[in-house]
Amino acid sequence: MRRIHALSETVTQILSEKLGLQSVSTPTSLPSAICQGVEALSRLFTRERAGLASSYLEEASLRRAYLSYYLPVNVAKVQALLDEIRPELFDVDPSRPLNVLDLGSGPGTAALGLRDWVCRTPAMSTRSVHCVVVDRSPQALREGEWLWNAYTRLVSLRADRLVLSDGDLERVAPSTLVRASGGGSYDVIIAANVLSELFLSSRDPIQQRAALVRDCLGILRENGSLILIEPALRDASRDLHRVRDWLLKEKICTVYSPCLHERPCPALVKDDDWCHEDRPWCAPVLVRAIDEQVGFVKDALKFSYLILRKDERTIIAREPSLYRVVSELREMKGEKRAWLCHEQGRSEVGRLDRLRSPANAALDQWHRGAIVRVEDIVRKDIKGRLAMVGRIPASAAVEVVRPV
Repeated sequence: MRRIHALSETVTQILSEKLGLQSVSTPTSLPSAICQGVEALSRLFTRERAGLASSYLEEASLRRAYLSYYLPVNVAKVQALLDEIRPELFDVDPSRPLNVLDLGSGPGTAALGLRDWVCRTPAMSTRSVHCVVVDRSPQALREGEWLWNAYTRLVSLRADRLVLSDGDLERVAPSTLVRASGGGSYDVIIAANVLSELFLSSRDPIQQRAALVRDCLGILRENGSLILIEPALRDASRDLHRVRDWLLKEKICTVYSPCLHERPCPALVKDDDWCHEDRPWCAPVLVRAIDEQVGFVKDALKFSYLILRKDERTIIAREPSLYRVVSELREMKGEKRAWLCHEQGRSEVGRLDRLRSPANAALDQWHRGAIVRVEDIVRKDIKGRLAMVGRIPASAAVEVVRPV
C-alpha cells in the first residue's frame, strides 16, 4: 500500500505560531501578501529560474510566503526520502548524536524535516541530533534557528544542537564551510533544491555541481547517506541525471535510490525524457487554502532525487527481473502500460486486458516510483526488429516489491 505523507502536528503547530496564522481556515482569511509572495516564488522556481542567483529569501515577504507554502512541501519530500533509507543503515548507537548537514538550507527546511522524522521513527526517536545548516542568506538562517529552537523546546529535546553557517556554496567548498563551523563528518547530508540554483552563469555547471557533491562525499561517513533533491522540472531533473553520471563515472559513490543500476542514465538518451517522483500526500490546511486562492494544485509531492552512498548499499538487492516504474500506469483501450527502468534501459511494457491472470494481477497496482519484479517480458519480432512495447503474458509472475 502506498504511504500518504503528511506533516506532523508538531511542525504544523510551530509554523502556525511563527506565521501567526492559527485561525486560517478558508482562502478568504489568508493575507493577500502571502498569496502574492507564493505566486512570485512560483514564477521564480519555474519560468524565471535565472533569478535564483539572487538571495531571494532576504526579502521578508518572500520568506513568509516560503514558510507558508514551500517549507511544508519540502519538509514532506525530505521525510519521504528518509523513509526510503532502512533504519538499520543509520548508526543508531545512542552514545553519540546523529550528525547532519543541511546545505543551501534556506530556513532550515531539511534540518527541521529530519529532526521531526527522527522523533517520529521508533528506532530513532530517542536519538539526539547535531545539525549544521549552510546558506548564503543570514535572514533565512535566523528563521531556521527559530524553527529549530521552537521544535526542540516543544518536544523537550535538550541534547540537540544547531550550528548556523553563513556561506556561498559557489565560492567556498562545503567541507571548508563546515570545518570553519566546527563540523566533522556526517551521517546524513541533504541538499534540497540547491544544485540547480548554483553556477547558473558557469560554462560547465554540471561539472561544478558534481565537484561540489564530490566534496560533500569527502565529509560523509562511510555508512552515511547523501540526499539530493531537485524540482520535478525537465531541465533541473536532467541536470541531476548528468551529475549522477559524472559521479558514477568517477567511481566515487553508488546510487542507493532511485536507480537500480550504475549504468548511464537512460532518461538522457532522448532530449524530452526525465525521471521524477509523484508521491501522495495530505496537504495541510494552509497549503490547501493558498492553492484555492491562487489556483495552484499541490496535491502530490513532485521532485527528482538521488540518494548516494559510499558503502555500496542499495535500497534493494539488484536482480535482472527488478524494475523501477518511471511513469504513471496508463489505462488504454484493451490494455495497461507503464515505462520501466533497469540496467538495460527504459522500456514501455504493457499487459493486454484479455491476458490478465492471478499471476500478473499485481500490475494493476503499479505506480510511479514502485519497484516491481516481472518474470517475463515478451517482445515480438516484427520484420527482423523487436517491437517497441514489451508484453507481459498471462503466465508471467508480476510482483510489487516496494511501493512508495
